[in-house]
Amino acid sequence: MTHQRIDFSKSIQRLSSILKNKRLMTSILAKSTIYTLLTIIGFIFLYPILYMVSTSFKDINDLLDASVIWIPNKLSLENYQTALVVLGLPTAFMELFEMNALYQTILVVGVPSITATIATGLIGYGFARFNFPLKKVWLVCVIVGFIIPQQVILLPQFVYFNNQLKILGTLWSYILPAATGQGLNAAVFILIFYSFFSMIPKSLDESAYMDGANELSVFWHIGVKLSKQPIIIVFLFNFVWYWNDYYRASYFLTGSKWTTLPLKLSRFENTFATLIDQQQIQTTNLNEPLILAGTLLTVLPLLVIYFVFQKFFVESIDRTGISGE
Repeated sequence: MTHQRIDFSKSIQRLSSILKNKRLMTSILAKSTIYTLLTIIGFIFLYPILYMVSTSFKDINDLLDASVIWIPNKLSLENYQTALVVLGLPTAFMELFEMNALYQTILVVGVPSITATIATGLIGYGFARFNFPLKKVWLVCVIVGFIIPQQVILLPQFVYFNNQLKILGTLWSYILPAATGQGLNAAVFILIFYSFFSMIPKSLDESAYMDGANELSVFWHIGVKLSKQPIIIVFLFNFVWYWNDYYRASYFLTGSKWTTLPLKLSRFENTFATLIDQQQIQTTNLNEPLILAGTLLTVLPLLVIYFVFQKFFVESIDRTGISGE
């Protein structure tokens, strides 16, 4: 009887160890599959950037050498030096403060981004904290404004800014839509602020009103100071989307003194052709490292901003629930 109990207990131990090993193997297999898929997806996203960086450092010899694929035999900075001149970017530290393409891009992008953040914050706060006639109708209009393609709105704005307001080709053609809640993807930002302000207990507002605060004071001391996360999200998204917005810039800024780096990049090859002898350009492929160097210089400020604000950006998305959870 004793031997049977011992054998039975050993069988249970063996069975449990087998089950544990199976669970362990399943866990390892599942993690390996997930990491493999993430690596493949990550490579798909990173491949264009890696190719752009690798090719931008190639000289003419590496470009014509079929054996050179990823790593150039010699890192050439000539493409970047030429791209800086073609794009009108500063080549020295003191030139950062002069009216160059980078300075203009920061103004054209930064001012509307700040204005749009303030305007959409006020609109979202109004929808979340106040009751007024046709409130739901106006909220539906905001959503419809997000559904309507931007191309449908740009043409009437172009005509109105050119004929009535006479602000076409100036910064006001960017600032005015942003200040009135009609900027680039403004409906998304209004809904983000509306969702966040709706989660703040109204008892805080009531306490402030009892202490003698008015609406602006409540908005500043409660709304703004508790909404650092959505403010960071909205500003960063505004900055990135305005920076990459070629369509709107080509409508409102073409032919004026103002420009952006995406606009300069779209005319990169033609500008480069005017700087050198046409006979030196044999094929378009020979200009590929130069064009990719200019592209990398164009997106480099956005990469720097992302790496600087990465921690705040991820925390803001997690706290505001921008994913819809």
